[in-house]
This record gives sequence, C-alpha cells and structure tokens, in this order.
Amino acid sequence: MRLWIRNPLAILAEDAEGGVVVDGTRLVECVPLGGGPSAAVDDVFDASEHVVLPGLVNLHHHFFQTLTRACPPALDKPLFPWLESLYPVWAGLRPDDLALAARVALVELLRSGCTTVSDHHYLFPAGLEEAIDIEAEAVRELGMRAVLTRGSMSLSVDDGGLPPRSVVQTEEAIMADSERLLSRYHERGEGAMLGIALAPCSPFSVTAELMRESAALARREGALLHTHLAETEDETAWCLEHTGRRPVDYLEELGWLGEDVWVAHGIHFDDEEIERLGRAGVGVSHCPSSNMVLASGHCRTLELEAAGSPVGLGVDGSASNDASNLIGEARQALLLQRLHYGADRVGHREALRWATQGGACCLGRTDIGRIAPGLQADLALFRLDEPRFAGAGDPLAALLLCGAQQADRVMIAGSWRLIDGEVPGLDLPALLAAQKTAARALLARAGAGA
Repeated sequence: MRLWIRNPLAILAEDAEGGVVVDGTRLVECVPLGGGPSAAVDDVFDASEHVVLPGLVNLHHHFFQTLTRACPPALDKPLFPWLESLYPVWAGLRPDDLALAARVALVELLRSGCTTVSDHHYLFPAGLEEAIDIEAEAVRELGMRAVLTRGSMSLSVDDGGLPPRSVVQTEEAIMADSERLLSRYHERGEGAMLGIALAPCSPFSVTAELMRESAALARREGALLHTHLAETEDETAWCLEHTGRRPVDYLEELGWLGEDVWVAHGIHFDDEEIERLGRAGVGVSHCPSSNMVLASGHCRTLELEAAGSPVGLGVDGSASNDASNLIGEARQALLLQRLHYGADRVGHREALRWATQGGACCLGRTDIGRIAPGLQADLALFRLDEPRFAGAGDPLAALLLCGAQQADRVMIAGSWRLIDGEVPGLDLPALLAAQKTAARALLARAGAGA
C-alpha cells in the first residue's frame, strides 16, 4: 500500500513541499514542490490544510502520576518535599490504577503528536510487581512506539533515602525482574516498536552496586540506561554528603558515562561536567514544565549540544507538569530557553528539533525523528484552523508561537493511530471517568483528599 501525503501546508523536511510517499511502514520518497511521486500510488491524503512533522519523541515520563495531578498534599513544594508528600499516596497504587493511568498518559501523548514514548516507572509496592507488563500492554493496544524503562529504588527512608519501605525492592528482585523484562519484551534494531531500558531512579535512591549491576546487564543485552540526574541543588548536596562526589563524578565512577545513557533534567552541571558529558555522548531529556513547576532550575541545552550531548524533550510526570502534551512541551522549551539565551539564539526550529530528532538521538535511533526516505513512517499532522492561529504567517512557527495543543492525525509505522483528533475505537469519556474514579480512590486510601 503506497500512500501519497500530498502538498502539505508546511512540512519539517528538506525538498518535501509536495509531500511524502509511505510504503508499508516506511517513508520511501520526498516529493518536491510542484512534483509528484516517481511511481504509482494506491491512495492519496490531501494534506493541504496540515502542517506535517516527524512524530514527536517523549524521552521522560511517569505514567502513574496522571492519577495525582494538582495533588493537594504536594502543591507549592520543591522536589524533595514534593516527593515526600506523594510517596505515601503512590504506595497505594494497584494494577488497575496503573493500567488506567498508562492509557490516559499514552492517549494524551498521542493526541499531542507523540509517536515514541519513554516511561520511567520506579514504584513497585506489593501487588504491582508486573508494572512494566501492564504498561507494555497499554502501549501495544494503542500501537505506539515505546522504550519502557525498568526503574528501581532500593534505599528507603530507613536506609537514608526518601521513599517509604513499602515502595522499594530488594536488589535481587530488581535484577531478576530486569532480566525477565529484557528477555520478554526488548526489541532491537531498525523499526523496533517496544524496547526495555534499565533505570535506577536516581543516585540517591539505589546503591552503587545496583547502579553497576544494572549497567552491566543492560550492556550485555544491548539495552539503554536511564536515570534522573542533577535535577536540584538538594541532589548535589545529598551526593556530596553521602558519596563525597558531585552527581556527574559519581555517575562516571559507576561506569555510567556513555552513548547508551540518557539522563532526565540535567540542570545543575558546571562547565567542566558539560564537557565530560558531551565527550561521552550522554543524552539529556530537557523537562521544562516540570523544572518550572518545581522551581528546579534551567537546563543548559545549547552548551550541552555544543559539547556533544544530544538533547531531547520529556513531559516528565503528570504530577509535576501536570500534563502529558508534547507539542505543548516544545513551546515551553522554546520560551524557557529564549528567556535564558535570547530570542535570536533559540527559534521554533530548535525546539521542534529537540522534540523530534534530538529525542531520537538520545534513544540511539536513526530510523525515527526525521522525515526522509528509508526512515520509519512516523508522522504528526496538525491543522491551523483554531482561533489561536488566525492571522498566522509561518505555519511551522505558528505551531509553537500560537500554542498548538492537539494533532489532527498521527501515523506510526505507516498506520493511522489518530484520525480527526480521536483514537479509533477508543471510548475516551469512559476511560477518563474510570481514571478519575481511580484517582479519587487512591487519594482516599492515603487519607490525602482535598
């Protein structure tokens, strides 16, 4: 089945003003302005009212947190007190809760133009040992591309960490489940739909031994590594007190500096650390909304890229964003980075690149994140027919400057997964009603209602 997506209003690609041709799961041709496909097609989609982007890539999320958006106990707090307020609530998570939370997060991401997602799940209270399996089922039902990171915490508050003992696991259980998940789900190579990465939550939530063992296992299995790093000054102070090292020094000592690693936030790096991270090729997920909500600081995206680190975007958890909207996150990145660097150094194309190609690079993918022949047919199509776009000149710039919120169509691996802004076959009102009920019950179990 050859499909010509014809004559888009605008497209984020070179020499493709006449559109692109999709054959099966791949893009096979970029059509120049005024031209047509080089060979016959089976169908044509008129994209003359659509702006076409590569599918957006979300590098960092916590699906379960859709259950605790604007959560009363956690309002107006920085990271550590925020976590301490929410851990007792999250300790009550049940399998059905996570299933609903994951579906809501994925649907929200899909509707925002996201085709590839990464979730960092690190909470495993009793009864939720198969959390990653639950997420994998949700991803496959929606036909999305994903890297699910098997997070972990082994240091409870009794061991000098932050979480209660009820949500941490033994290192033996963590490593056994990591091996199981890699064996069962981890796809490798071009076109992979579902991958597994290993992701100790942060340097202050696991032991050094678990960090080393996770790295060794991931590298044996050809998987990536992920963790939170340098998100707040409190984290730096904790590392100095407990390890005698700054976070990057500690990560390097553990063997975690490499092209197979991407970290979330990456705010509190000094110049020398940025140079080291760049030389090692460590990727960074910039999470602007979360960083502003928690007042964590500013990621130095331009310096990181100049040093050699790929930079992408993550919406982060829906309890610290409090949304799962990736096109909205690209606008936030544009505005925050302009505030820091100046309007003449960060434009809409930089932000869109972080949301697409930059994220793909962090995940080690060369088959997604761009529109070019031979790459996977992952596309996000946006209409500019809302009042917010009235009078807009440059369509690509308008997506971010005018604040696009929802895609009209999304294609993943050559299949339409969003049509006219809706997920085919999904009863969205029923899903949202069930998730709302689960969120209220979760707060009630913790005695943390409004």
